[in-house]
Amino acid sequence: MPPAFSEEERSRIIGQLLDTATRLFSTQGLRKTSLDELTAPAGIAKSSLYAFFDSKEDLYFEAMLRQSEQVRRRVIDEGLNRGADTRDALRRFLRATIAELDGNPLYRRLMSHPQEMAAVAAKLTPERMAAAADGPMADLLQFLGTHLDEDPQVLLGVLRAVLLTPLHAEHLGAEIYPAVMNRLIDAVTEGITP
Repeated sequence: MPPAFSEEERSRIIGQLLDTATRLFSTQGLRKTSLDELTAPAGIAKSSLYAFFDSKEDLYFEAMLRQSEQVRRRVIDEGLNRGADTRDALRRFLRATIAELDGNPLYRRLMSHPQEMAAVAAKLTPERMAAAADGPMADLLQFLGTHLDEDPQVLLGVLRAVLLTPLHAEHLGAEIYPAVMNRLIDAVTEGITP
């Protein structure tokens, strides 16, 4: 049985686990990150992880949720919701999301390795997964359904296709990548808005 921890110890350990998880899951991914690597910096045994999180996947999910509000603020509040019209809102959203992909390694990992989120979802209860149900993508779906007269899931797929482009920026060439992204964003937003 894992030892009892004081509230101060719990807080410190959870913070350390989340910091370590964010760094390791961003660089190594879910499968290649071991329990030893996650728990050693916090100074706890592998088995003690379960006193704080139900599983390694639960820790991954919590690391993702920890960033969710910051991501929402940057891509929804400062991007999507600041648009002068539907087209401008979608442009702002795409540009803010691309900036997030460039500056947030965990968010980039989630976009480039969707199988990791599927593995996380498979280990969590529906109640636990509901914690992410009102994240930035829910805001975007609601916006699409309200402002555009087309299947929001199809539109979301189109926007996701644009957001996969930054993962292949090196193939486009660093010198033209920004111009390519601007043209792509303009073409897509003009194509899907009335």
